[in-house]
Amino acid sequence: MYRFTLPRDLYHGENALEALKTLEGTKAAIVVGGGSMKRFGFLDTIESYLKEAGMETILIEGVEPDPSVETVMRGAAVMQEFEPDVIVAVGGGSPIDAAKAMWAFYEYPETKFEDLITPFAFPTLRTKAKFVAIPSTSSGTATEVTAFAVITDYEKGIKYPLADFNITPDVAIVDPALAQTMPPKLTANTGMDALTHAIEAYVSTLHCDYTDPLALHAIKMIDENLVDSYNGDKEARNRMHNAQCLAGMAFSNALLGIVHSMAHKTGAAYSGGHIVHGAANAMYLPKVIAYNAKEPEAEKRYGEIAAFIGLEPTSKALIEHINEMNKQLNIAPSIKEYEGGIIDEAEFLEKLPTVAELAVGDACTGSNPRSITPEQMERLLKACFYNEDVDF
Repeated sequence: MYRFTLPRDLYHGENALEALKTLEGTKAAIVVGGGSMKRFGFLDTIESYLKEAGMETILIEGVEPDPSVETVMRGAAVMQEFEPDVIVAVGGGSPIDAAKAMWAFYEYPETKFEDLITPFAFPTLRTKAKFVAIPSTSSGTATEVTAFAVITDYEKGIKYPLADFNITPDVAIVDPALAQTMPPKLTANTGMDALTHAIEAYVSTLHCDYTDPLALHAIKMIDENLVDSYNGDKEARNRMHNAQCLAGMAFSNALLGIVHSMAHKTGAAYSGGHIVHGAANAMYLPKVIAYNAKEPEAEKRYGEIAAFIGLEPTSKALIEHINEMNKQLNIAPSIKEYEGGIIDEAEFLEKLPTVAELAVGDACTGSNPRSITPEQMERLLKACFYNEDVDF
């Protein structure tokens, strides 16, 4: 038996934010990241629509990129005092992910973060509040429609993907106006994150007839619009906002693979700096396709993706196409070259066995189309560091 879960309501298109006026509740906690939503006037609009719906509001601001356990606990404490019956998370993937975890600790204050790391082990939510997600700069993470969140334990240097259908939002509002504020670099990284979501969902061991059409159409939309969106085309930006959401619907139900396992476990592992999630996915995706394609069924499905976007129906053609996209988006081809070489080679090699073992144990590894051992993962990560061919 399979399960296919989405938000009950998804409002999209021009002026979709006005759906906030129709929400029912008395108190709304608004979770936001940096200052962009305030700077561009969206936060004022959201607050005014919620007040028009008869709600008192409180702001939980300052959620950092790749939100921490500490940020989650701080926000949950504010919610416990304010007692909202609606949680509205606005911005990129980070504030929405953080708000999902805050939601759990608000409803169950005695819960420990360690309790939530086990996939699909959340307590039953909606005992106190419903959840509304409004993506802005995400155009990639699709957390507004997924059963996932990623929270970082900086003390341990590990990103934890939290997974449970309980944290699928009740309402998603996908208004294209919010995505127009993204700078090019963020557009590139989040767009490649979305492409990775759709490709991994299509080849996942849990893909099904309900997820395949969403994944394929998302891949086609991203292929046709991401580079133009990166170069400032507003209509392409609008279409990317929809494409990333479709990709999210696919992967939330088909799950992901080892591109994400690797990105989760390398992102915060090194002292030289953070490997941004979308850039990590972009660098690792071609190498993982080459690794997975040794499995005949995966090769077949990569070929179907390639054919759907007008390429020769092989994994090799798909890999070459993705590498060319990365070039056009100015994304580094390897960890060694990432951001001019911020990841120290000696540190990378020293931590390689530990990072590889953690990646194999990541929640996303189980649905990858080809199994992997820690030793194979070490080789794969080295190929990503040095931009070497994968022939094993």
